[in-house]
Amino acid sequence: MGKLDGKSAIVTGASRGIGAEIARLFAKEGAQTVCAARTLHKGDHQLEGSLEETVQDIESEGGEATAVAVNISMPEDCEKLVQTAIDTYGKVDILVNNAALTYFIPIKDYPLNRWMRSWAVNFHAPFILSQLALKDMIPRHSGSIVNISSGAAIGPGRGPYTAPSSLGGTCYGAEKAALERFSQGLAHEVYEDGISVTCVSPSLVVPTPGTIYHNLVTGPDDPRGEPVELMAKATLLLATEDLSKVSGRVTYSQQILKEFGWLDDASGLGSDTEKARIGSGYSQI
Repeated sequence: MGKLDGKSAIVTGASRGIGAEIARLFAKEGAQTVCAARTLHKGDHQLEGSLEETVQDIESEGGEATAVAVNISMPEDCEKLVQTAIDTYGKVDILVNNAALTYFIPIKDYPLNRWMRSWAVNFHAPFILSQLALKDMIPRHSGSIVNISSGAAIGPGRGPYTAPSSLGGTCYGAEKAALERFSQGLAHEVYEDGISVTCVSPSLVVPTPGTIYHNLVTGPDDPRGEPVELMAKATLLLATEDLSKVSGRVTYSQQILKEFGWLDDASGLGSDTEKARIGSGYSQI
């Protein structure tokens, strides 16, 4: 038996990278998985990966999946996504808010339209999708929402600064910090309704088409990176453990896997090996 037999799940950003791996693992564990992203067909995007490839991978392993091409920066597409999941599989047991849109631009140069679009995908969409999913989860007194954050949520600390900031990640970091606070607040609100809400970041940068494109890692074999499988396993853990053990947790992939005995040794954020960056404030609460 799989950990998700009889469950249905929505995974956003499932065309490539972390989202695609989560969708594949969820389906392998028995979930009927709704894979959502903008890129439906191979070649539709400059980066490798598409929904049709993710679904093909799942079906080739005997899993069940449905592709839904949506732009979650638009509320009507969020509604379409959740309604499609309910129409197709009858319910929404798990929502994974993984999709992200990132522009590495300094604040002084940030175009307003890109700023608004990035916040729409990275923060507003998780709110809208969570609200829509909760309408199905709360009456059944069951459900799990897992939000995918980033180490970028940890700020640079106060000055004086000896090195210049060149990455332009302030917007993305602010969005992820907001997502972590949102996750913990929502977890408190729906705890009595039997709904688990958690938030997890990679302990180390995961080499994906996106992080490689933005030069955060040199390639898929960069030794500084973290295997994408660890984020998928951490998400599965948070989606399946009893809410009394995990709800409200803002954590890191290797940290939570080691804590629950799913991983022997941990490194990077959240681990004993990187005490200089112990995590965001909400991971400590």
